[in-house]
Amino acid sequence: MKIAAVHTHVLDHPLEQPFESASMRFERRQHCLVEIVCDDGTVGWGECLGPAPPNAAVVQAYAGSLVGRDPLETEPLWLELYNRLRDQGQRGLTVTALSGIDIALWDIKGKHFDAPVSLLLGGRFRERVRAYATGGFRKDGVDGAADLAAETRGYVDDGFHAVKIKIGFGVADDLHSIAAVREAIGPEPRLMIDANHGYDVLEAVELGRRAAAFDVDWFEEPVVPEQLDAYRAVRADQPIPVAGGETWHGRYAMHEPLTRRLVDIVQPDICGTGGFSEMRRVTDLAALYGVRCVPHVWGTAVALAASLQCLAAQAPNPPRRDPVEPILELDRTPNPLRHAIVTTPIEPVRGVVTVPDGPGLGIEVDRTRLDAFTLKEPR
Repeated sequence: MKIAAVHTHVLDHPLEQPFESASMRFERRQHCLVEIVCDDGTVGWGECLGPAPPNAAVVQAYAGSLVGRDPLETEPLWLELYNRLRDQGQRGLTVTALSGIDIALWDIKGKHFDAPVSLLLGGRFRERVRAYATGGFRKDGVDGAADLAAETRGYVDDGFHAVKIKIGFGVADDLHSIAAVREAIGPEPRLMIDANHGYDVLEAVELGRRAAAFDVDWFEEPVVPEQLDAYRAVRADQPIPVAGGETWHGRYAMHEPLTRRLVDIVQPDICGTGGFSEMRRVTDLAALYGVRCVPHVWGTAVALAASLQCLAAQAPNPPRRDPVEPILELDRTPNPLRHAIVTTPIEPVRGVVTVPDGPGLGIEVDRTRLDAFTLKEPR
């Protein structure tokens, strides 16, 4: 079996109601899928985190090194591709594009051996994963706090044990929103806040100190990801556990934050940190330093399926009779690409998601629906 072709699919869906985080405005959902076709007809699917057209371009830059190669040689291929562009960047698009390729190769490997990727990673510790609902973005033309309260109450009513909202719009404004959400969901559900690196240190510390009264589980991306000493200051000077890492791509970028214990919770994204091959190394590194790992997830059904395979194989740390189980980030914002492009959508039941048990990622892409969302394929 040899790789015959590498294709990219830039998926696009305009949003009826745009929404914002502290650092980005979303007027459409765009995602880049990677399709690797083998000469025996086996097809693997992967996904790249981040801007879709640039990711597609970098995937195509890698493609020439893949055609004619054995897709089961995931480690040699990963290292060769990473090394090919390492002088131009050890994180960012060079790694997010590599992530989509690696996920597709593991999907092929699972189909070849007729086993889910989680089994090939060493086995499953769990068949189902509790999910937390990610939403709470700022929408145009609405009362922000009231809208957040109603939205998050709906997630709790649907059975989610935890919700995450977006902040970073100013300390007073954010505190008002956090208070409204806590009142709406009640005292039991877990509440997380995500600033999407919208604060400086002084603001983040003030927000954290004042928001602690609302029983916040973690404070995500309080400052820009390059400012590691700012992470240190925020973690030291306010009481809420600090989370981050979706943009620290791969083990090299993760090493310093973990060894210096700059976060309490690390959040690698399989579609951004280097695919299954590198995600294993990152989760092992987090376990080595005793930092809780709660992966970031944002994308289509492909990203969701890949993340679930990783979560199924993620070892408890520490192992004990009643271990702290990993949880799944489940985006609840409008996005048909999360369910419409596969024959059997992955959906929660009372906030719990079952890990697909089919070969590879455990999903089947619906090409008709895929084509309906695909822009002209970059070549």
